[in-house]
Amino acid sequence: MLRTILALGFAVLYLIVGIPVLGIEYLIGKVNPYKRDISSLRMVQWALGVINRICGVKTTVIGHENIPTDQAVLYVANHNSIFDIIITYSLCPTLTGYISKDDIEKIPLLNIWMRRLYCLFMKRDDMKQGVQVILEGIEQVKKGISMCIFPEGTRGDSEEMIPFKNGSLKIAEKTGCPIIPIAISNTRHILEDHIPRVEPTHVIVQYGTPIYPKELSKEEKKALASTTQNAIQKMLDRAKEPDFTY
Repeated sequence: MLRTILALGFAVLYLIVGIPVLGIEYLIGKVNPYKRDISSLRMVQWALGVINRICGVKTTVIGHENIPTDQAVLYVANHNSIFDIIITYSLCPTLTGYISKDDIEKIPLLNIWMRRLYCLFMKRDDMKQGVQVILEGIEQVKKGISMCIFPEGTRGDSEEMIPFKNGSLKIAEKTGCPIIPIAISNTRHILEDHIPRVEPTHVIVQYGTPIYPKELSKEEKKALASTTQNAIQKMLDRAKEPDFTY
């Protein structure tokens, strides 16, 4: 429990200390919006890195070089833990907004930082609002801001993936940006398997070969969700093989 208490304590302290920082960032943005965005990104990544270290999370990253850094992308990942966000966001090389459930928007201060970093909040049971969020994501990608989505729609109760929602990849279909499949292994073991206790865990994050929607046929585009999910599943399966090396 000590790791849990320390991690929560650090997160709360960071959010409180960050209040005047948000004001400074606002002023910086009046002069140089890009500088504000990058500094906000790096500060949050630093904080998430501290939380990972407090919790004893060791991360092995494979295929990070598959991420283009000269254009916005759509990250697509499996989802088993809140640590999926903590870990992968700390690895984003460029500005990236996450599509998150609307419950998180209710958390004071955290919601300000998330909106500051182009995150969007989706209501699971509101199809109209969900469409609007996807449209906002499309506009952000057009402006050069990458997006990350977990197409299962919720965290799974096991490591088995839930079928991806068909409309989840519209951001890539409409903008033509590359899709970066992400396979995240072992994050359930950090917290979800024994809430509220945090356990040191070795997590494997694999970035797959980019999928370019513009290069796909009409039929292939119809199967884009399942194609992306299959790519992620293959990486997850590979991480379980006895001879898997990293």
